[in-house]
This record gives sequence, structure tokens and C-alpha cells, in this order.
Amino acid sequence: MLELLDLRERGERLEPSRFETDPTVTETVRGILERVRAEGDVALLDLASRFDGASLSSVIVSPEELERAEAETPGELKAAIGALIERLRDLHSRQLPPEWWDERDGVRFGEIVRPLRAVGCYVPGGRAVYPSSVCMTVVPAVVAGVDEITLCTPPQADGSIPAPVLYAARSAGATRVIKSGGAQAVGALAFGTASVPRVDRIVGPGNAYVTEAKRQVAGIVGIDGLAGPTELAVVADEAADPTLVALDLIAQAEHDPEARTFLISTDPSTVSRIGDALELALGGAGRREIIDAALQHMRAVLVRDLEQAAEVVNDVAAEHLQIQLADPRTFLARVRNAGAIFLGPWSAVPFGDYGVASNHVLPTAGTARFASGLRATDFVNVRSVVEMSADAAGRLSPETSTIARNEGLVGHAAAMDARKERA
Repeated sequence: MLELLDLRERGERLEPSRFETDPTVTETVRGILERVRAEGDVALLDLASRFDGASLSSVIVSPEELERAEAETPGELKAAIGALIERLRDLHSRQLPPEWWDERDGVRFGEIVRPLRAVGCYVPGGRAVYPSSVCMTVVPAVVAGVDEITLCTPPQADGSIPAPVLYAARSAGATRVIKSGGAQAVGALAFGTASVPRVDRIVGPGNAYVTEAKRQVAGIVGIDGLAGPTELAVVADEAADPTLVALDLIAQAEHDPEARTFLISTDPSTVSRIGDALELALGGAGRREIIDAALQHMRAVLVRDLEQAAEVVNDVAAEHLQIQLADPRTFLARVRNAGAIFLGPWSAVPFGDYGVASNHVLPTAGTARFASGLRATDFVNVRSVVEMSADAAGRLSPETSTIARNEGLVGHAAAMDARKERA
């Protein structure tokens, strides 16, 4: 079950997974984006029929559908979604940068923070229904103060959107919901159609076609990142409960048959006990086809000490890191690269998936080396503002003009020197 990689006596470094572009997917997506740009809603309706089997008269979710979804969503689920939204509001409200101002020697300067005008949130369908992903993408945009929030998600074959998804969209604060998935939804958000307003940034995970579409429109609009298969690294020692670790590994595996998981330990017996517990826990697992496929990618990594364990963690830069050590906080000081980090035996990664102190839209494919999880700051711009007095312009012009002339930018120098002459 567990492929063992023993690095204790080796200098080998692990490479993170990488986002790889399939040329066939690239060409397919390029064609879809060109159709959406040229044909707008006509292309969206045709592609919904072709890819989703849905015959639609409009891609816009109607007010009546939203009302019906509220009635059809069970009360217990409504309460859970409401609590999730409140947790996310609290989390993301802490992330917004403050505006600030200072004044020094006649120069008043600062930064102002402004929300984006419009954003698009993509929520996948297919294997499961994801009201949690609705909340994860919409709530930080609402907290940031974005005016227009368009949510796109693929329709079911009967043309409907699952009631919990619509209920979450309405409760979280989406402006509109669009029945469109795949690359065509990304194209609609990037280029705009009669029904889908053009946005400034697109966020949210999706399949290979969605990810490739985001890659192709990046620069036309902003994107949150390129999503690869979900990832988990677990660092465990003798103090770890093998059954809890096994259940956490299964929980991650049931996301995606391509899920990547690393179990990292200094202790061979810990790996063995977790392997035995995993075999036992699989007997009660659902979604076995997905889990079994994902577990084929799992590796157990034996390391000399916790210093080497930290090197492995930072090398693989996993989407999720779970630290199941007797002293997880000390190890945390060595961690540089991970999307979200969970400390100790009680902090199961799925809690983060449902908004307990974390957003679940996180960097994958090694991008945790330079990227963060989805944040309220992704939905604002920070602008520098400069206001100079005449005295400050006259005083600073000689040195700044010297640099400009040295760079061959005599027009720059002249513009600054003119201020000195008039000061």
C-alpha cells in the first residue's frame, strides 16, 4: 500500500509536482475560448448541451430558482452553511491591508486600498456538490467590498444547479449565478457576454480544462493560480495516533484519483503502524475507486531527523501540511512552504476544508513556494499616492534628475528640474 522512499542515507531531494499542459487540452481550450469571445451566449448554450447534456434557454439562474433552492435545502444544512459563512467572514476580515499615510520633509505619501470592480468565482460540479467552495470564493470578495460577484458552475443534465449550491451562493453574497462550467465559463468571465459581465479576476478550482483556460486568459484578467491535483504532506512520529493519520490520508484521497500524499517520519515503526491502520480503515471507506487510485500515488518517506523532514516538507511544498508530532509548534518554525498547516492530532485537514480558520482554495503543484491561499487581499488593489510640496520638489530634484540623466531619460530630468525652477 505504502511505497517506501528511504532518504536517511541519501542526499536526494524531492521535487514538487508541477502543473503540466497537455497539448490536446491546450488546443481544445483555445478553440472554446475563441468561440465564446465570438459568439457569447450562443456558444455557452451550445456547449452546455454538448458537455453537460443540458438544454438551456438561458444561462442565468432566475430568482425563482434561488427561492426554490432555499425551500429545498434542509434546515440543518442551511445552519451549517450559515456558520461556515460567519467563520469565513471573521477570517477574511482580518486579512485586509489598512490604508496608511505619512508626511516627511514636505512629501505626503501613503497607500490606498480599493476593491476590484467585478470578480468571477468558479465552482466545479461533477464528482460532488460543493456549497463549501461557493462560500470559500464568494465570502472573501464580499468582505473586500467587490461590487459584482458572478458565480459560474456547470448545470446538471436537467438544466438545474443543486439547491445547496444556489442556497450558498445567495447566502454568501453572490450577485448572480451562471449555469456554465468548464473553459467556456472562464471565457465568459474573461471576455463578457450578453448574460455574463466581464470581470477583473477569476478565482476558484476546476479541472484541467478550467485550469488551462485560466492560464490562457491570465493577463486579460487576473487569476488566483493554476490548480493541480490536491496534495497532503503528513509529518508523524511515535506520538501520532495511527488510526487518525490513516483516516486523514483517506479523507485527502477521496478528493481526486490524482491526489498526491506524503507520509514523512524518522521512525520506520510509525510508518508501519500507519500502514496497518490504513488497510483497516479502508474497509469502511466510500468512494473506493477514487481512493484506491489516489493511494497509488502515496509515498512514505523515511528521514534521518526532523531537520531533514523539514527539507522534504519545503521541497514538496504541499497544498496541505499536517504536523502530527509530539511538539508540532517547534517544527512549525522550520516550515517555509505549505498552502495551509494543521498542528496536532485534533486539527484534521477537513476542518480547514469547511472554513475552520482556513480557506480551502490553496496553492498546489509546488506553487506554495511563492503563492498563498485565497485571501481577501486577492480582491483589492493597493495604490501608492504621492503629494509633494514645492520645497520638497526643489530639494529632491537635483539628485533624482542626476539618476534620470544617467539612465538617458532626459525628459524625466526636465520634468523634475522644472519643478525646482518654479519652487
